[in-house]
Amino acid sequence: MKAFFDTSVLVAAVRAADLRHEVSLRLLTRFAPQEACCAAHTMAELYASLTGMRPPNRLQPEQATLIVEQCKTNLDCVALTSEEVFQAIQRTAALKLPGGIIYDALLLACARKVHAERIYTWNAKHFQMAAPDLAERIVTPNL
Repeated sequence: MKAFFDTSVLVAAVRAADLRHEVSLRLLTRFAPQEACCAAHTMAELYASLTGMRPPNRLQPEQATLIVEQCKTNLDCVALTSEEVFQAIQRTAALKLPGGIIYDALLLACARKVHAERIYTWNAKHFQMAAPDLAERIVTPNL
């Protein structure tokens, strides 16, 4: 089974202080690297999240880089072509969804590209809005 992970799950998995940490980490470790994937730009989002938190939760860039490298080793990183980005924009516009939900749509385009059977996120409502055709595959981590 191909599992796709949103940034929200990765952040929760690496932050022990997060209330969703245990569930996210257990879920993430259930999958072998060839079964688990994320969007390539999720690596940048993960870095930004970890280094942009308020102290004392903020990680130093070197620490965040090590975590991102570990995630990159354990997840297949999926990138979009410029045409695939434009198609995601068109799909989002057709749904009449404005603003930042486009970023969720781009993540979902990556999941669609690899035919992910499960898309794990802590933001299921927005993901389902951005991709109603994938709604049954979009789930909140739960063990």
